[in-house]
Amino acid sequence: MTDTVVIALFRFLGEAERVAQFLGADVREYTPDLFSEIFPHTRRIVAIMSMGIVVRSIAPLLHDKWNDPAVVVVSTDLAYAIPLIGGHHGANELAKELSALGIQPVITTATEATGRDSVEAVGERSRCDIVNRESTRQVNAAMLDIDVPVFAVKGPGIVIAGPDVSILLKKGEFTVGIGCRKGVKMQEVLDAIRNALAETGVAEHDVLVYATTQKKSGERGLSEAISALSGNLIFVDDETINAQTGITLSRATKIGLLGVAEPCALAVAKRKQLVMGKKVYGRVTVAIAH
Repeated sequence: MTDTVVIALFRFLGEAERVAQFLGADVREYTPDLFSEIFPHTRRIVAIMSMGIVVRSIAPLLHDKWNDPAVVVVSTDLAYAIPLIGGHHGANELAKELSALGIQPVITTATEATGRDSVEAVGERSRCDIVNRESTRQVNAAMLDIDVPVFAVKGPGIVIAGPDVSILLKKGEFTVGIGCRKGVKMQEVLDAIRNALAETGVAEHDVLVYATTQKKSGERGLSEAISALSGNLIFVDDETINAQTGITLSRATKIGLLGVAEPCALAVAKRKQLVMGKKVYGRVTVAIAH
C-alpha cells in the first residue's frame, strides 16, 4: 500500500481512479470498517463522499494531530477539496495539490486562510521537526497578527526559549534521553549512547534530539559528547519530566524527579513511545523513544 489512499463509494470509483492516478495512490471502495483498517498505516487519505460519513468513521480513531493521517474530503463532483484533519500536517498541501485537477481547495486553518504562514509550514520548508510542539498554538496565533521572526542559530550554542517560542531541528525519528553521574567524562557518554543506538539499530543521523534534566546543564562531559555527535541537547524542566507517564521507577526520586533518561526521551518524542527503556552503561543511563 502506498502512503496515500483514495476511498470512494462504489458509484464514484471512476472519479477515485482519476484522483488516484494523479496522486500515485491506491484506490479502495468504501466499507464501514475501511477507515479503521487503513488509518494506522497510511499518511494521507482522500475520501470522495459526504463529509458526514467521513467524520463518523474517523472520530473514534483520532489520537493526536501529530500522528494521525491527513484526511481530505473531496465532493463527489470533484469540485472541492476540504482538509478535514491535519491541515497543518499535510492535508492543506494535499488539497492544494489536487487543484491541478481543477478541484478547488477549501482551506479553513486560520493562518493559511488569511494568507499567513504557520510554524508547521516553516518546519516543512526547512526540513525540520518541531521539538516543543505545544508551542505551536501560541506561535501560530501570534502569526495571525504579526510577522513572527525566524532565527537561524548555528552551533555550538545554547538557546533558552519560552513556551511561546517554537524550536525546530533537523528531521529525525528518535529521541535519546540521558542521565549521568556528576563529573561524567565525554567518552563515557559517547560510548553509552553509541552502544544504545547500536543495540536498537538506530543510526545517529536518525536522532532528532538528545535530552536530559535541566539539573545537568553544567555537566561539561555530557555537553561535549553531544557536540562530538553533532547533535542537539535539550534540557528538560522538572515539571515536564514529572508529567510523563509509563516510566520505570528511578533513583531520581531522591532529587525530586520521577526519572531522567526515560521521561526526558518521552518528553520530546513524536509518538511518546519507548523504543528502549532505560539501560545503565557505567555512569550513564540511556533511553530511546520515538
